[in-house]
Amino acid sequence: MWFIYLLLALAGFQGLSMLVTRDRLKEFDLAIIHTVQGWESPGLTSVMKVLTTLGSSAVVIPLVLLTGAILFVVLRHRKEIILLLGAMAGSTLLNELLKRLYQRARPDIHRIIEETGYSFPSGHSMASFTFYGILTYLLWRHMPTRLWRIAIILLAAVMILSIGLSRVYLGVHYPSDLIGGYWFSACWIAVCVKLFSRFGGVRR
Repeated sequence: MWFIYLLLALAGFQGLSMLVTRDRLKEFDLAIIHTVQGWESPGLTSVMKVLTTLGSSAVVIPLVLLTGAILFVVLRHRKEIILLLGAMAGSTLLNELLKRLYQRARPDIHRIIEETGYSFPSGHSMASFTFYGILTYLLWRHMPTRLWRIAIILLAAVMILSIGLSRVYLGVHYPSDLIGGYWFSACWIAVCVKLFSRFGGVRR
């Protein structure tokens, strides 16, 4: 049954990508961009630059390596390292392939920072969603109470959404880029977790 859900989710992503490539989400994107960039202030700009850095490869890669080291050396959860590294590597490759496939130009309205490359789906969104999503799954399995699990989910959600919002605020992504990144990453995580559950010798 999960495979059917996955196919439906991927079909939904394809539907979103068709709307993007046919420029059917322009009004939706611009309305949100104008609203978010209407909050602009020197202090908030500084915060957003920090948040967008947290979703960059310069930060995510060291975090992945640090998490992997903790899993290997401290916790000795070596199978979980494969899940983490495989998920992150796959997410990076898939994002690059999707960007080349859709070739959407970045917004050119009011850029606070400069970025190169294509826009859809957002690489920051895919990287942050995959990393914090997998990390949440790994921690979830070892949390003793429901309260801790809820706290982990909320913290991950705040980080993922904040990083995504910073990309819109700084003028380098459309909101639909973020939605596409989150959507496809959710599908990718579902595949990774399913494979881990089946072949990793762990309970679901």
